[in-house]
Amino acid sequence: MAFIGATGKHRRPSRAVRVSANVAGIATLTATGVVAGFAAPAIAATDDAPRVQDTGLTQAVVMGDETADRIDAQADTQQSAAYEAEARLKAEADAKQKAADAKQRADEAKRKAEAERAEKERAARDEERKRLNAYVSPIDGSYVSTSYKASSGLWSSGSHTGVDFHAETGTVVQSVAGGTVVEAGDGGAYGTNVVIKHNDGTYTQYGHLSSLSVSAGQTVTAGQQIGLSGATGNVTGPHLHFEARTGATYGSDIDPVAYLRAHGVGI
Repeated sequence: MAFIGATGKHRRPSRAVRVSANVAGIATLTATGVVAGFAAPAIAATDDAPRVQDTGLTQAVVMGDETADRIDAQADTQQSAAYEAEARLKAEADAKQKAADAKQRADEAKRKAEAERAEKERAARDEERKRLNAYVSPIDGSYVSTSYKASSGLWSSGSHTGVDFHAETGTVVQSVAGGTVVEAGDGGAYGTNVVIKHNDGTYTQYGHLSSLSVSAGQTVTAGQQIGLSGATGNVTGPHLHFEARTGATYGSDIDPVAYLRAHGVGI
């Protein structure tokens, strides 16, 4: 016949069962100081204190319910503390990793911003270089009406030292490239004229102007208005006399059309 225990509240394991469990764990309890801790007089003075029981094969510590509960509670506390320490270490490691990841992202963003800024600066420098080195025709949409080295008694040298661009009086005349104005005013036979020294060391001259838009010492850019065409000086009608030179003075002229074409101007 089988015996059935009473229903309801679960009962604590019998002393024999707990003794067996305590025998198995006594080495661990002793090593961790748990049993030693309970060997204090406060526990030893109670009937519930651990007792040595001779089983016939070996001696076992027989503990009362209260002592076992205290040991269980202490073990739970130690385990809980271990869990908390492990969780704290994990949280600290996670925080350090997040900080490292955030720093890496910030560094990457900084490097990207610096690279973009450097690229914009490079592009701006290239654009400025192109602008400074750009060349244009002295009169937009015009054409050469008298060629270079053409022969005529109109010129003191016997030949044309520049080219003439067709232009009515009042047509905008512009610097063919960036540079500095070295002369702006009366040029004798050239009438009202402008001479500009360019960044490559060459010079250009614009003669027979009706008015000036610049003065000596002024810096100009390619395409900037320097005056209006006219018929001042030794002329038979309004036009622009344009010269290219290796120096600032008369007699250092070079072929103006070849000069402009060499700098990318379609003429």
